[in-house]
Amino acid sequence: VQAQARFTLHAKQGRQQFLRGTISSENGQLYADIHAHQGSAMLANCALSNAFIIVPAQATVQQGQSIQAIYLPLVEITMEKVKIGLVSVSDRAYNVVYVDQGLPALKLWLTSALKNPFECIEVLIPDEQDLIEQKLIELVDQQGCDLILTTGGTGPYPRDVTPDATLNIADRVMPGFGEQMRQVSLHFVPTAILSRQLGVIRRNCLILNLPGRPKAIAETLAGVKDHAGNVVVHGIFAAVPLCIDAIGGPYIETHHQISETFRPKNFA
Repeated sequence: VQAQARFTLHAKQGRQQFLRGTISSENGQLYADIHAHQGSAMLANCALSNAFIIVPAQATVQQGQSIQAIYLPLVEITMEKVKIGLVSVSDRAYNVVYVDQGLPALKLWLTSALKNPFECIEVLIPDEQDLIEQKLIELVDQQGCDLILTTGGTGPYPRDVTPDATLNIADRVMPGFGEQMRQVSLHFVPTAILSRQLGVIRRNCLILNLPGRPKAIAETLAGVKDHAGNVVVHGIFAAVPLCIDAIGGPYIETHHQISETFRPKNFA
């Protein structure tokens, strides 16, 4: 089959290469994504591989150019299911002063962005640090979540304790997530520097503290684009699949028009 290269590909060692990858269809166009070199002999074990991508000797195939592939539909296996915990932290929503908007916003964005099937465990709780810690531990240790997204309680006010609870139950802190969340928000408001959003790992689960407003949730996850669709500030979800790979979670793929997943070239 003929497909468009999703990324620029380079032949190595002066010979034609057969690279393990995926052929997928979007809006009637076939796209070729690379996973790893055929020499790794792991094609049958790669759940998302369904093709050999052919890179000619001494050639560079630019992003968007046509490339040949050997389509092997029998190798295609159902994508791994992802278990996601969604936690909305808000005194007023919990006490029904207003209707919670955080959980629906998170679920809506995930539905538009993820190619994988996923299961959500939704939790609405007040701004009580002990309770937040208890629920996060339960979602990881008992429910086996691969990813947890919290919304709300990340500001400087006395009742904003979501980051404090998250830090208390963390094995490791991933500071880049908080830094990038503030970069996204600073594109819109100078008060983003008051946010204490962060990312941590507990066992095999990535936990991310997101803002409370639905619009800010989508911006933080997907990033900022200009009117032409070019990325101005990367969203944090671009790095989520690789992080979950690294801690032993499922292989996650996204719809590129919503969130462009980054993995190293020839990632196995």
